[in-house]
Amino acid sequence: MNRKFWESLPADIRATLEGAMREATRFANDIAKSENDQALAAVRQSGLSKVIELTPEEKKAWKKALLSVHQESEARIGRDLLQSIYRETGFDPARL
Repeated sequence: MNRKFWESLPADIRATLEGAMREATRFANDIAKSENDQALAAVRQSGLSKVIELTPEEKKAWKKALLSVHQESEARIGRDLLQSIYRETGFDPARL
Protein backbone atom coordinates (compact mmCIF):
# COMPACT_ATOMS: atom_id res chain seq x y z
CA MET A 1 0.00 0.00 0.00
CA ASN A 2 1.14 3.54 -0.45
CA ARG A 3 2.37 5.80 2.35
CA LYS A 4 -0.61 8.17 2.17
CA PHE A 5 -3.11 5.34 2.72
CA TRP A 6 -0.95 3.73 5.42
CA GLU A 7 -0.65 6.97 7.35
CA SER A 8 -4.41 7.52 7.07
CA LEU A 9 -5.05 4.34 9.07
CA PRO A 10 -5.59 4.64 12.83
CA ALA A 11 -2.49 3.88 14.90
CA ASP A 12 -4.04 0.77 16.47
CA ILE A 13 -4.86 -0.68 13.04
CA ARG A 14 -1.32 0.02 11.81
CA ALA A 15 0.11 -1.65 14.92
CA THR A 16 -2.09 -4.71 14.39
CA LEU A 17 -1.11 -4.93 10.73
CA GLU A 18 2.59 -4.53 11.54
CA GLY A 19 2.35 -7.36 14.06
CA ALA A 20 0.54 -9.56 11.54
CA MET A 21 3.20 -8.79 8.90
CA ARG A 22 6.00 -9.71 11.33
CA GLU A 23 4.23 -12.94 12.26
CA ALA A 24 3.54 -13.85 8.61
CA THR A 25 7.14 -13.09 7.66
CA ARG A 26 8.47 -15.25 10.49
CA PHE A 27 6.11 -18.08 9.47
CA ALA A 28 7.12 -17.86 5.80
CA ASN A 29 10.81 -17.72 6.71
CA ASP A 30 10.46 -20.84 8.87
CA ILE A 31 8.83 -22.70 6.00
CA ALA A 32 11.51 -21.51 3.56
CA LYS A 33 14.31 -22.58 5.91
CA SER A 34 12.79 -26.02 6.37
CA GLU A 35 12.34 -26.48 2.61
CA ASN A 36 15.86 -25.23 1.92
CA ASP A 37 17.32 -27.59 4.52
CA GLN A 38 15.41 -30.52 3.01
CA ALA A 39 16.52 -29.60 -0.52
CA LEU A 40 20.16 -29.29 0.55
CA ALA A 41 19.97 -32.68 2.28
CA ALA A 42 18.57 -34.19 -0.93
CA VAL A 43 21.37 -32.65 -3.01
CA ARG A 44 23.98 -34.04 -0.63
CA GLN A 45 22.33 -37.43 -0.50
CA SER A 46 22.15 -37.71 -4.30
CA GLY A 47 25.93 -37.57 -4.56
CA LEU A 48 25.60 -35.80 -7.92
CA SER A 49 26.86 -32.45 -6.71
CA LYS A 50 29.62 -31.29 -4.45
CA VAL A 51 28.52 -28.84 -1.78
CA ILE A 52 31.25 -26.45 -0.76
CA GLU A 53 30.87 -24.73 2.60
CA LEU A 54 32.90 -21.59 3.09
CA THR A 55 35.08 -21.05 6.10
CA PRO A 56 34.41 -17.95 8.22
CA GLU A 57 37.41 -16.28 6.57
CA GLU A 58 36.09 -17.07 3.07
CA LYS A 59 32.64 -15.75 3.99
CA LYS A 60 34.22 -12.55 5.26
CA ALA A 61 36.17 -12.14 2.01
CA TRP A 62 32.95 -12.56 -0.05
CA LYS A 63 31.13 -10.03 2.10
CA LYS A 64 33.98 -7.57 1.73
CA ALA A 65 34.10 -8.09 -2.03
CA LEU A 66 30.36 -7.43 -2.33
CA LEU A 67 30.31 -4.17 -0.37
CA SER A 68 30.62 -2.24 -3.63
CA VAL A 69 27.33 -3.84 -4.77
CA HIS A 70 25.69 -2.58 -1.57
CA GLN A 71 27.01 0.92 -2.25
CA GLU A 72 25.77 0.84 -5.85
CA SER A 73 22.34 -0.40 -4.70
CA GLU A 74 22.02 2.33 -2.08
CA ALA A 75 21.16 4.95 -4.70
CA ARG A 76 18.36 2.73 -6.01
CA ILE A 77 16.89 1.29 -2.79
CA GLY A 78 17.79 4.06 -0.36
CA ARG A 79 20.17 4.31 2.56
CA ASP A 80 17.42 3.77 5.14
CA LEU A 81 16.42 0.40 3.67
CA LEU A 82 20.03 -0.73 3.39
CA GLN A 83 20.71 0.25 7.02
CA SER A 84 17.52 -1.52 8.08
CA ILE A 85 18.69 -4.69 6.33
CA TYR A 86 22.04 -4.43 8.09
CA ARG A 87 20.32 -4.06 11.47
CA GLU A 88 17.94 -6.97 10.87
CA THR A 89 20.73 -9.29 9.71
CA GLY A 90 23.33 -8.13 12.20
CA PHE A 91 25.69 -7.20 9.38
CA ASP A 92 28.18 -4.44 10.16
CA PRO A 93 30.29 -3.43 7.14
CA ALA A 94 32.68 -1.57 9.44
CA ARG A 95 33.73 -4.87 11.02
CA LEU A 96 35.04 -6.37 7.77
